[in-house]
Amino acid sequence: MPIIKNPDERNDPPRPLLEHLVALRDMLVFASVAWAFCVIAACVFSPQILAWLKSPAAASEDMLQGLDLTSGFSTMMSIALWGGTAISFPFLVYAVLRFVFPALTRREKAVLLTVLIAGSTLFTTGVGLAYGKTLPLVVTAFQAINEWVGLPVTTIRIEGYISIVLKTVIAFGLVFQLPLVLFVLGWFGIVTSEGLRAKRRTAIVAAFVVAMFLTPPDPMSQLMMAVPLCLLYELSIWAVWLRERA
Repeated sequence: MPIIKNPDERNDPPRPLLEHLVALRDMLVFASVAWAFCVIAACVFSPQILAWLKSPAAASEDMLQGLDLTSGFSTMMSIALWGGTAISFPFLVYAVLRFVFPALTRREKAVLLTVLIAGSTLFTTGVGLAYGKTLPLVVTAFQAINEWVGLPVTTIRIEGYISIVLKTVIAFGLVFQLPLVLFVLGWFGIVTSEGLRAKRRTAIVAAFVVAMFLTPPDPMSQLMMAVPLCLLYELSIWAVWLRERA
């Protein structure tokens, strides 16, 4: 007996256009309210979030200083906007799912849920790698370069540091979606495992180019992104191949 009974069956009958428009309005309202609430929550807890963001600096943490009168406000706004958007992501996904699920078959719902779970796992893995491994190496590398050049840094501008941390963390989370994107494209027949193998060299070069633009300008952080990207590309080839076999 199949796990999903009648997988191509749709649970909800077709609805008129007006009901779809009302559902779309409700989705947009819910998503907007959820995003605004999460932004406000991130703003309220910005001191705790800032402490978490400062952690990768380790020994250099005492050097992080605000040098302008508006440093606290600008840092708080950056944390509120970026942090609030990240926190609201599950609510935004829920709003979209509530809107599109009635139009999907049971098989499509199962595939979509699997993709979302895999995407969340890959995003968390990328963020963890950036926060736990890459950022401490970036701080250490830049401090070593400063010492070697003969310009020891005693004060680090907090705005610049927060910008590097947020961009690095988010960039790693997004690029780790590569296997998922390629798998979805393979699912719909847009790409094939043979085509991906043929473009392997181009993909490796592209991985290093992407890492060069999305990471701080030091070789270590670029390698920390480019190498996993190459491995994820290989994983994508096997995932698409397995889908083709199925």
